[in-house]
Amino acid sequence: MGFLGFLYAAIAVTVLVMIPWIGVGLGQATGLFGVFVPYLAIFIFFVGLVYRVVKWGQSPVPFRIPTTCGQAKSLPWVKTNRIDNPTSTWAVVVRMALEILLFRSLFRNTALDFRHGRATYSSSKWLWLFALAFHYTFLVVLIRHLRFFLQPVPWCIDTLAKLDAFLQIGLFPLAWMPELYQSGVILLGAATVLLLRRILVPSVRYISLTNDWFPLLLVIAIAKTGVIMRYLLKTDVVAVKQLTLGLVHFQPVVPDGVGAIFFIHIFLVSVLFAYFPFSKLMHAPGVFMSPTRNMVNNSREVRHINPWNPKVKFHDYHEYEDDFREYMIEAGLPVEKEISESEGAEHGAPEA
Repeated sequence: MGFLGFLYAAIAVTVLVMIPWIGVGLGQATGLFGVFVPYLAIFIFFVGLVYRVVKWGQSPVPFRIPTTCGQAKSLPWVKTNRIDNPTSTWAVVVRMALEILLFRSLFRNTALDFRHGRATYSSSKWLWLFALAFHYTFLVVLIRHLRFFLQPVPWCIDTLAKLDAFLQIGLFPLAWMPELYQSGVILLGAATVLLLRRILVPSVRYISLTNDWFPLLLVIAIAKTGVIMRYLLKTDVVAVKQLTLGLVHFQPVVPDGVGAIFFIHIFLVSVLFAYFPFSKLMHAPGVFMSPTRNMVNNSREVRHINPWNPKVKFHDYHEYEDDFREYMIEAGLPVEKEISESEGAEHGAPEA
């Protein structure tokens, strides 16, 4: 797909931006984009999330298939890699925590390049750094936005917002300039770097599909509209909070003073929420249910039996020989138990 997929995704995001702009600017459809669309997006998000998780939970795991990158537990004098080849539940917990919180597998990743006709391997720590920055700043932005949906605002969210803006001191002395949140700037920068990687690296661009480009461009559009709404086109924060609190308490009202840029922003966020359960973004909850990560590699100690296997009545060799012993003797085949005279007379088998 390559660059063509990028073109499709860019057109889709542009159309999504134009829909609320035209709808609010010309049609005055503030209730549609401020009330109905967010409710519909949240409904699709939770229903889709539950459906995907339940579907994953019902998937059979016939084998113990953890991904291993180190020495398995064997003889006492052979050193075991407890994290990359976990043999206990606590080792799996540590491995999962390092993967979820620090992206350990991405940190250990190496880039393959061909130079002068030879394959060369180099570090790709920069990819790990920007991916970590992208995900953590996205999380901070989500948590920080909870202050619009809660009244009173919990102290932890208020403290996080203050820490997010601690570099504001002496940076913008103008009174009209709002606080500069580092998370928004870093999120936009990290997402842009990840987008440029897909554009500039030929191998990555070649394997990129439309569903790889679309969420990245959508997040960039959300971050840009948020920055514009905060620092360039002023929006009535009190009116925005009145709208969001009305949505939370199921008493929606669209107050005056909310500009079109806000409805573009909330519409893009709603699209992201509705798109989430049906996209590759589901790797966020999916990592917890991945058998390659959450299983103990103890197949040398414990026999793994698939719990979804149906109950089967086995017909072992002894039962097989009891059924066909006289015919086996007649054919000259060895048997473990000779046929008795009473059994031979009953079945008409020849005398041994």
